[in-house]
Amino acid sequence: MKVTFNVECSPEEARAFLGLPDVAPMQQALMGELEQRLRDNIAAMTPDHMLQTWLPAGMQNMEQAQKLFWSNIQQTMTGIAATTTGAMSAFAEQNGRKAKKSEA
Repeated sequence: MKVTFNVECSPEEARAFLGLPDVAPMQQALMGELEQRLRDNIAAMTPDHMLQTWLPAGMQNMEQAQKLFWSNIQQTMTGIAATTTGAMSAFAEQNGRKAKKSEA
């Protein structure tokens, strides 16, 4: 024997009949909070806001970064020049010794 029941009711009526809690207010609150968080994150992604986060003091930090960059380049170039000068002096000195030995 086979018995079939067809019940037509809304989800709210089914929840009430089965004794389940009404979660609609909680869902509304969570969706509102989620929407606000999404809006805040989207606002934080604007180029202006991102630059303010990365460079809080504005262009002053950019100028300091440029000065630091160029001072590092200058120190590197000075080191290279000193190394090159030292190597050239040593090479000239060594060639001078060879020339003196061949003359003698």
